[in-house]
Amino acid sequence: MTLQARLDAAIDSAIARNTIVGTVILVKQQGAPVYARAAGWLDREAGTAMREDTIFRLASVTKPMVAATILSMIEKGMLSLDDSATDFLPFFRPRTADGVEQTVKIRHLLSHSSGMSYDQAAIKAADASPGMQGPLITLEENIRRLSTVPLKYVPGAGWEYSTAIDVLGGIAAKLHGGSLGDAVGHYVSAPLGMRDTAFHVVDSGRLAVPYGNDADGTVRMSDPHVQRNADGETTTFSPGRIFEPEAPQSGGAGMAGTAGDLLVFLETLRTGGAPILKPETVSMAFENQIGTLPRRVTDAGKRFGFFGAVLDDPKAAKSPANRGTVDWGGAYGHNWFIDPVAGLSVVSYSNTAPNGCNGPFREEVRDAIYG
Repeated sequence: MTLQARLDAAIDSAIARNTIVGTVILVKQQGAPVYARAAGWLDREAGTAMREDTIFRLASVTKPMVAATILSMIEKGMLSLDDSATDFLPFFRPRTADGVEQTVKIRHLLSHSSGMSYDQAAIKAADASPGMQGPLITLEENIRRLSTVPLKYVPGAGWEYSTAIDVLGGIAAKLHGGSLGDAVGHYVSAPLGMRDTAFHVVDSGRLAVPYGNDADGTVRMSDPHVQRNADGETTTFSPGRIFEPEAPQSGGAGMAGTAGDLLVFLETLRTGGAPILKPETVSMAFENQIGTLPRRVTDAGKRFGFFGAVLDDPKAAKSPANRGTVDWGGAYGHNWFIDPVAGLSVVSYSNTAPNGCNGPFREEVRDAIYG
């Protein structure tokens, strides 16, 4: 079977099984388009078909764009990887559980080795926002509250996925002057012509309705919507948050955008970073930045860089991708990866959580691409 036939079969099967409501998948290899398809429903109840320029709530797909913003600022001498976050945000003074104030460096935030986390109970106790829901407060106030959540470990001594990129978002806004959206626009989205990607919805008529997986297949999300995954863990979504201008612009989860815009961004990184970053910066960001720090059991064979996970041992990861492949996703139903060896840039957006992000669909799409 051809790549086209394999991907079509994977998509058609997921939609037929009602594990995915709608999806947009784009693939480029060595810079040439090899696959593009919108399938399923943008709004199932209204009978509106998915379209290639559909706008999705991005969740953690926001993170690599904020990381690129910070890395561009580093290139311009505005800060360095070994600067303390507190140097730029004096109110950010995180402590470990023993009450000792810790120095969190920019590199710790980029690589999720800062000691911060997505501990729902602790974040809720601080009345802070983890990104996709929470109080409508300023970005500065949100970071103040996040800084009161005890660090899980001394910065650099562990790895845990976290709200660290929200702190980087506050630093980017402070250094640029204005909002985080202004900073990301200036350093990333405007230079790349990513017109549909922002901390607001540029065209509500193209916004995908979000769905959650349940025992019967899929259900239209409520607001708030509590979603349980296969491990029994819950994630709370607030789909209406993207329309709340009072919400803090979350560097970890706050943007909306199209698959086409993300593909432009991924291809920019794959080909060396111009015009937003230098090749040596991209090369560094694609490398393992956490050494041998333990990761989750589900992350076997993968390390972490500054943009996402870095495939270190394909056999351990049970992945057909090449060593050095960088990937990540977004909780609303997304995945992306760059395989520099194969010359691949892949965007897999869906409007279904968690299956589109952390369920079988991720591997089904990946395996179809590699055959």
